Amino acid sequence: MKRRLAGMILLAASVMAGAQVSSFDTKAETSKLIAIENAWNQAQIHRDGEALNRMVADTFVYTDTDGTVMNKSKFISDSEDPSVRTSMVANDDVKVYFYPGVAIVTGAYHAKGTNRGKAFDHYGRFTDTWILSSGQWSCVASHTNLVKKPVR
Repeated sequence: MKRRLAGMILLAASVMAGAQVSSFDTKAETSKLIAIENAWNQAQIHRDGEALNRMVADTFVYTDTDGTVMNKSKFISDSEDPSVRTSMVANDDVKVYFYPGVAIVTGAYHAKGTNRGKAFDHYGRFTDTWILSSGQWSCVASHTNLVKKPVR
């Protein structure tokens, strides 16, 4: 009897999970996530900590290009630093991979600006992990690394 009940519960759970996946609009959610990633770039350019605060989870973890690991508070504080003036951030080769309730966004980026008066011109790759909760995407982890300037 207990096995039968457990089997019925498992069957019901898989049917419900399948129903949730089938109603998920991958194309629309991909567009949303790419738009959020672009809004993230604009928030960095304008040192808009409030916008970044809305995009990242309270448990957010960021790993910077030098290996520094930051929590949400430190990441936002660094993003608001007036000695860093980012003039351009552009993403390229962006791909979105979906799992139940999770999206992984990968891509290349190019960022320009000044840091404490010294110019920078960075090319890199990023991986962002997003969770979907109550219809809203929230970034829980981000990792960036630098790469050599691409030859085009």
